[in-house]
Amino acid sequence: MFTKTIARVPGRNFDQGITTSGLGSPDYTRALKQHSSYCEALRKCGLDLIILEPNLQYPDSTFVEDTAIVTQSMAVITRPGDKRRAGEEEEIEQVLKDFREIEKILPPGHVDGGDILQIDNHFFIGISGRTDPEGADQLRSIFSKHGFTSSTITVGNMLHLKSGVNYIGENRLLVRQEIAAMKAFDNYDKILVPPMESYAANCILINGYLIVPEGFPETREKLLHKGCTLIELEMSEFQKMDGGLSCLSLRF
Repeated sequence: MFTKTIARVPGRNFDQGITTSGLGSPDYTRALKQHSSYCEALRKCGLDLIILEPNLQYPDSTFVEDTAIVTQSMAVITRPGDKRRAGEEEEIEQVLKDFREIEKILPPGHVDGGDILQIDNHFFIGISGRTDPEGADQLRSIFSKHGFTSSTITVGNMLHLKSGVNYIGENRLLVRQEIAAMKAFDNYDKILVPPMESYAANCILINGYLIVPEGFPETREKLLHKGCTLIELEMSEFQKMDGGLSCLSLRF
């Protein structure tokens, strides 16, 4: 069960962040409103929020998930894979050290938290444009040291592993079709996201609630049919900046 989360308010230069979406520039006022609704949803799930002020040095820094991986016993401070984000992790470390033992990914390795999918005691590590084999090897050693198992998966043309697959409880995955066929996930029940709704694959399960992006009706119906308790949130401005629901918080 999660009890706390870290989130950061987007800065006024949020539109200067890294994106390949081709969806246009985000509206800052609307992004702030969506972020506020996101934080309220986390509170509804029973979490105490640690909300950080905008960091204008890093336009992407509202996507705090990429800076750390938090487990029951420790936190791994990552090294974000895009050099424009190098340094975002430093403030997050200062926050997390009050709650967890700290481990670190060291040069030359790189890891983005968005590539790390935890299911029970096992971690799937996505090898992507942001997480490299050196970083993954370091992370596997850290996990092993703390009693976790792990394995690596090549992500392909997605930004992060969790852009395409997320755990929604009861041995079930919400997954994009290009990920569903991977042998690593053979033992899970899969709910397939329609190709036209691929963004909906990124969701977060918190204390019995499944938070999903609004506006994806086929995926919504599939999840309701499975008995999921949904919270739907508008995410349009974050989608423009290649961000999803999981990106906006560190839950622990």
